Amino acid sequence: MNPTLLDLKDIHEPEAIGWWPPAIGWWVLAVSIPLLIILLVWLYKRLTRKTALKTAKKILAQIKRDAARDNLQKLGELSVLVRRVAISVSPRAKAAGLTGRQWLEFLDTSVKGTPFSEGIGQLLADAPYRKTPPTELEISQLIDLCEDWLKSQTKS
Repeated sequence: MNPTLLDLKDIHEPEAIGWWPPAIGWWVLAVSIPLLIILLVWLYKRLTRKTALKTAKKILAQIKRDAARDNLQKLGELSVLVRRVAISVSPRAKAAGLTGRQWLEFLDTSVKGTPFSEGIGQLLADAPYRKTPPTELEISQLIDLCEDWLKSQTKS
């Protein structure tokens, strides 16, 4: 047979692959990357919160058992500790600027009743301005209240 007489057609190349719809791998990436980012942010916040609370509990235990500090120093350190924890575990804009009565009411939102704004917790508001130290009973009650407040922060 004569090859020129055969009715042969040239090889046809397939059409170019379009970019849409993407392959399943791209869909998996499009879903998994945002989920991974959300998970990492959540994990970072959770670890930061737990670390702040764990450290605060250790510092509170040190304040409680340290006999070398007088009650005025303990009061000042308790005030600073509670403020730092509040800023660490709640939004900074919500807790950092509060003073006086508003600060005590903010602390009351985490515990039952109003022990900060109407009870022994009032000592925290005037701690930097006190000239006379609080009594041993007041300091022990305030430390117990701060422990309760820290426990309520771990639950929320």
